[in-house]
Amino acid sequence: MTTPREVRIGCVQTPALATFDEAIEAARRLAGDAVAAGAELVCLPEYCGGLATENGVVKPPAAPEASHPVLEALRAFARDAGVWTLVGSVAVDGPDGRLINRGFLVDDQGDIRARYDKIHLFDVDLSDTERYRESAVVSPGKQAVVADTPWGRLGMTTCYDLRFPHLYRALAQAGAEILAVPAAFTKVTGQAHWHVLNRARAIENGAVVVAPCSVGPVSGGGAVYGHSLIVSPWGEVLAEGGDEAGAIVATVDMESVATVRKRVPSLRHDRPFCQPAEPEPGRRSVA
Repeated sequence: MTTPREVRIGCVQTPALATFDEAIEAARRLAGDAVAAGAELVCLPEYCGGLATENGVVKPPAAPEASHPVLEALRAFARDAGVWTLVGSVAVDGPDGRLINRGFLVDDQGDIRARYDKIHLFDVDLSDTERYRESAVVSPGKQAVVADTPWGRLGMTTCYDLRFPHLYRALAQAGAEILAVPAAFTKVTGQAHWHVLNRARAIENGAVVVAPCSVGPVSGGGAVYGHSLIVSPWGEVLAEGGDEAGAIVATVDMESVATVRKRVPSLRHDRPFCQPAEPEPGRRSVA
């Protein structure tokens, strides 16, 4: 029996699937596994509504938000299961002809409590043959989002946002105790950086980090990393999803956030500072 400040959090590690129907089946089945394991807050990955690529450009199936079949299915799941559900993201038709990579926080009645549009888009060259241009088809968001849940305030981010620590600082300063990082992290970058970056965001902000990541090959090229994480405010990995589709669940004592922030009160120690001066013409900055 959990106390009001304890929560059983589930991360759903879906395979990368190219169609709505496949994505719905996998998401509902694996989210059901998380609920069967006691999850009260179920979190799904980025592009849990479907993901494919074409020549390094993401090509997820998309629909208007008002009639998006994956969003409708997961809202019904949340209502039927009686659990809060983080829909990591689905591709929504945008007004400028591009897509919006949008996440949703859904309550246990199936109502949408918050929306977040991914701010930082994945435009990188990992090698001569592995390049990604998310901005070619996706419009960036502009608004950081913190939302209330029964267990504490939750800050919403998505995947590549993980590399921008100032966003997480802003969320924590706005009261976020849980930092959500739904992702479709590439296998290459995941192997190098996924664990350390998620643990760093937890430690820096004294916050619980919940990072569901899809797993396996992507239709059209590429692969996503998996290894979904639930991390304590002290940086301890409470659960890790490995490299197979499935669900992980961990009990988190939300009082630990206040405890850690009291032990290391860095959120109270932020100070304004002047930006460094530009180097003089003809002089290089020190490497």
